[in-house]
Parts: sequence; C-alpha cells; structure tokens
Amino acid sequence: MTMHHWLKRFSFASMIGMFLILLMGALVTKTESGAGCGDDWPLCNGKFIPAYTIESMIEYSHRFVVGVVSLVLLATMILVFMYSNRKDAKWYITGAMFFTLLQAVLGALAVIMPQSSLVMALHFGFSLLSFAFTLLLALVYTRFGDSMQRGDGTTLTKGVRVAIWSTLVFTYVVVYLGAFVRHTEALGGCIGWPLCNGQVIPELTGATAIVFVHRLAAAILGISLLLLYLAVRMQASSDSSLYRATRLSFIFVVLQILSGGFVTLSIGYDVYLLASLLHTLIVSCLFGMLCYLSITSLQSTGRSKVQAYAAPRLP
Repeated sequence: MTMHHWLKRFSFASMIGMFLILLMGALVTKTESGAGCGDDWPLCNGKFIPAYTIESMIEYSHRFVVGVVSLVLLATMILVFMYSNRKDAKWYITGAMFFTLLQAVLGALAVIMPQSSLVMALHFGFSLLSFAFTLLLALVYTRFGDSMQRGDGTTLTKGVRVAIWSTLVFTYVVVYLGAFVRHTEALGGCIGWPLCNGQVIPELTGATAIVFVHRLAAAILGISLLLLYLAVRMQASSDSSLYRATRLSFIFVVLQILSGGFVTLSIGYDVYLLASLLHTLIVSCLFGMLCYLSITSLQSTGRSKVQAYAAPRLP
C-alpha cells in the first residue's frame, strides 16, 4: 500500500472521529450528562471505569472517544508532516489538532470548575472547527484536492468571494447562537414554529429573546445563501465545483432551518433527542461544505494558472 493510501485512510479516520465527537457532544448536552462523572477529570467519579449509570456512561464514552481520536489525529499529523508535499494539508491537520486540544481543555475545565453558558457554547464551536479542518484534510487526498489547490477553472468576482467568506463567518455565529440556546436551556422560550409563541415578533425578554435571535439569524443565513447561490450561478458553469458546492450549501441551510422547526415541534416527545442530533448533523455538513467552498473560491481569481486545470465534479 502506498503512502498516499495511508494518508487518505488516516485523514478519513480523523474526519469520521471528529464527526462522532460532534454528535456525542450534542448527546451529552441534550441528555444533561455533563455532570455524569462528577467533578473528576480525567477519571469518572474517582474511577477509571465508572459505575454504570446512563449519565456517567454517556459522559465517559465521550471522553474516551475524544482521547482515541486525539491519538489518531497525532498519528495523522506525523504522517502528513513526514510524507505529504501539500502545504495546505499541514495547515489543516495543525488546525484540527489545535482545536481538538482546545475543546478538550475547555471540556475538562467545565468539569473541574463551573463555566458560563457563553463559554460552554464555544465548546461545540471548537469541535465544529476541528471537524471542518479534518474534512478539508480528507478532501485533499480525493479528486477534490486539485480544486482546493488550483481552482476549477471558474472566475469569481472579488465581491462574490468576499460574500462566500462572510457567509462562512456568519454561519459560525449562527452555530454559536444555537449552542448558546442549548447551554442556557432556552429552547422552550419559543413555543411553536415558525411563529414564536404565536407572534411574528414576540416579547424579547429572557429565553424568548435568545431563541428568537437565533431564529432570526438562521433566517438571514438562509436568505444570504440563496442570494449567494444566485450570484455564483451567474458566474460559474453548472458542472463546476464552486457551483455545486454553493447549491449543496443552500440545500443544507434549508434542511437545517426545517430541522430546527422539527426540534421545536418535538419538544416533550420521544423523538426530541433524534431531532436534536439530526440538527447537529446537518449543521456540520453545512459548515463543512462552506469551508470547502471558501477554500476553493480563493483559487477563482481568474489567473492563468487556474484556467489550465479541469474542474473536478462534486457528486
């Protein structure tokens, strides 16, 4: 087996591992299992193998997976720095390792000492960044790697490129607001969907204000991605990577908004946990796709070397 295949396998293992961490972190929050191991870290209630309770097993399983994935990331980093000639791959694995360690430290601090909801909301955001870096790393060793390094032959205006990166940043803000809603347990502040407590604009106090701001930001993001899709459609061919990535991003944001409504309407029902995990899954796909779109857009400046390469196609 060639070293390229080993790099590909380890990068994909890192990506899958980070995706699992995202879902397990959401599960910990939604089941309120964060205190399942008491205030001990890295042990759980003073034991290496804790006594069986649902909360302790969920929390400790999350810690265990973070530890295993961190080792996989370390092995991947060693392989990338020793055998890969792609500078961007080295940046991606470094970013993934940095944010993985950062979210692990933040998680440990949350166990040892109380943290505010503003700080705890960063935990999911850092995990999402780690996943995005591992996704980009995995794509480097696929047929999409060339478009990330050399472009797909499309020329975008500076305004569209700025809009793409601005949308990525705003998406992270929306994700943070969603994590803040979870950690403040404010979801019940808006009963019903799409209206909030039967009103277009409810009384903006307490939990209602927190949820409504998140909903409003999500709506703005949906409109922004629609406009971005139309703009890219005018400048890119229908078979270009940029066009297909923008189209998929718009599809994901629509699904994300609908899944948010599903979460709200499922409150009090057994399907609530499944709806919450689905919400997390879709936003991870959305953010990852926007990261790929943003990186690829950097190569769409119309320089001659960009035009010399054929565009790989997204499925």
